[in-house]
Amino acid sequence: MTTPAVDAAQELAAFLRTRRERLDPRDFALPWRRQSRRTPGLRREEVAELAGVSTDYIVRLEQARGLRPSAGVVEALAGALRLPPGERAYLFNLAQQRPRSAGEPATTAAPPLARLVDDLSPLPVMLMNHRYDILAWNGEMARLLLDFGTLPPSRRNAMWLCLMHPEIREFYVDRDRVVREAVAHLRAAWAACPHDEALSGLIAEFTAHDEEFARLWAERDIKANGRGSKVIRHPEAGEIALRFEVLTPLQDPDQQLVIYRAADEKSRQALDRLRAR
Repeated sequence: MTTPAVDAAQELAAFLRTRRERLDPRDFALPWRRQSRRTPGLRREEVAELAGVSTDYIVRLEQARGLRPSAGVVEALAGALRLPPGERAYLFNLAQQRPRSAGEPATTAAPPLARLVDDLSPLPVMLMNHRYDILAWNGEMARLLLDFGTLPPSRRNAMWLCLMHPEIREFYVDRDRVVREAVAHLRAAWAACPHDEALSGLIAEFTAHDEEFARLWAERDIKANGRGSKVIRHPEAGEIALRFEVLTPLQDPDQQLVIYRAADEKSRQALDRLRAR
């Protein structure tokens, strides 16, 4: 039996209707209307009023009459219907729009993720936000790269370390490729969070003080770097070939787990020696 293809317009219409009908009018500061309600939930004109659109627009959406709401309208509808994060994301997907980042970017590790960073030992693991701020790390990562706790919080940033830190600058065997991919990833993050002043400040600092970054930034390459490999020159363990995975938790999409593994037996032995210190 063939599964029927999803009609996005029909599903969007049905989703908006069901979410409107489950709302309790008493929870909203709307003008009282004396006439009895024949159907549960809010009226279409009430949702229109809350979202700042016309009633006719809501009618046409709920009747799947060929409209494709903008990201701004989808955001307003999600707010009017009081959608939780999962349903908000679903609405954006149905409308084929990309949601704006909700709330302030994470500057501290979510406690369950901080515990997970430790639980993933003996693998070297760290937790970052979208602008490469390092929010948590385990002992294995500290021995592999650097004890980030020795740095002021403003310098616990993987991009800053790669560009500016005198020791980390020389860590990567294929440094040109590593920096190029990191800059392309940072540009993608910047495009998704254009109002993040801290991120814009970092980019301005890098552009002003590092010619390599300024040149690569001007090339406008984009890359979501979720998996790859690196070879580092460790001052005690020698060359270590690493593979990495970047995982994004559903509950905390602004935070990313970076997990390193040895790429070969020689590198695994080098990591074992570091752990034994």
